[in-house]
Amino acid sequence: MRLHRNLVFAVIDGLSQIFNEGQYADRVVEKLLKRDKRWGARDRGFVAETTYEIVRWKRLYAEIAEVKEPFDRDKLWRIFAVWAVLRGIHLPDWKYFEDTPVRRIKGKFDELSKIRKFKESIPDWLDELGVKELGEAVWTREIAALNATADVILRVNQLKTDLKNLQKNLAEAGIETETIAKYPDALKLKERANVFNTDAFQKGFFEVQDASSQLVADFLQVEKGMRVCDACAGAGGKSLHLASLMENKGQVIALDIYENKLHELKRRAKRAGAHNIETRLIDSNKVIKKLDQKIDRLLIDAPCTGLGVLRRNPDAKWKLQPQFLENIQKTQMEILTGYARMVKPGGKLVYATCSILPSENRHQINYFLQSEMGKSFVLEDEKKIFPSEGFDGFYMARLSKNQI
Repeated sequence: MRLHRNLVFAVIDGLSQIFNEGQYADRVVEKLLKRDKRWGARDRGFVAETTYEIVRWKRLYAEIAEVKEPFDRDKLWRIFAVWAVLRGIHLPDWKYFEDTPVRRIKGKFDELSKIRKFKESIPDWLDELGVKELGEAVWTREIAALNATADVILRVNQLKTDLKNLQKNLAEAGIETETIAKYPDALKLKERANVFNTDAFQKGFFEVQDASSQLVADFLQVEKGMRVCDACAGAGGKSLHLASLMENKGQVIALDIYENKLHELKRRAKRAGAHNIETRLIDSNKVIKKLDQKIDRLLIDAPCTGLGVLRRNPDAKWKLQPQFLENIQKTQMEILTGYARMVKPGGKLVYATCSILPSENRHQINYFLQSEMGKSFVLEDEKKIFPSEGFDGFYMARLSKNQI
């Protein structure tokens, strides 16, 4: 591979924004890809993939490069050189690469690869937490899986088309996909591509949604005509799936504390032809009280550490702090105990996270069931999905409310 100056400069600029300014990697990359209209797909691919790779392996590369944060541009060039050398890329005769110790880089990589926190490029506290919660063997397996590159998975919108027709439509646009066993609405891209420019996307034939995430709506066991609530809807990926499963019959009430996310959900729902979704902003406790015992099915897709989706958001492991885990667990329990009141007698709720930590998952369910609100619920079923199984890490528990 030959390195091109303008592309490498874009990567260095992006890394500076992510590491030094605390910006989110996905937003930085999105802006970088619009930097030069002359760039082709291969150029944009290099910028995006290289930026994400260096973000993912920040600790390992910085250790090899012998640099510490904050990273000025000279340090970022040294980190980039480590990335290039480890991939067997010839370093051009640029001043930034003068005196790069190629042999020492490879030797140090072999040495550090024997130590998990360096090999998997994670903070000390996160490595200790993973071992504490999951055990040495499981954590070693899962953190390695979380450093793999995530596949692009689509969910067919059954309100407008079916899997076979969507696959055909995308193939005509030059995008090859394959089905996934046991995931009836999922298609996996054989190669990464910009699916958002396709006619199929504009017509609302699909959404981008990981295979594990696609299991959540189905796990809620919704039926046509029900009154269903997605209590932490965000931009509505699961609300859209629920509407599809219900064939637009019944009502999906999408709640969130962020108005901008609900606006995005309305836009997506219109494109998807999901007419039975109603958005409501949680601006006071009255919103929840009005739904007291009026909901057949409640989905609580709770805020969490997101440790199950690190391969999708590699910068999250650098933004996470130990205190956040304690704070988010309190929030999870407040949401679970506060929102469960919406469920009718005989109704069901699903608590879900994209975390693999028991302290955010089964432990929270156990605490809830022991609470005053939780005494009227029974745990029906739960699913634990680990990243090593091939897709995002997820947890979901289905609870049924006793009949009065």
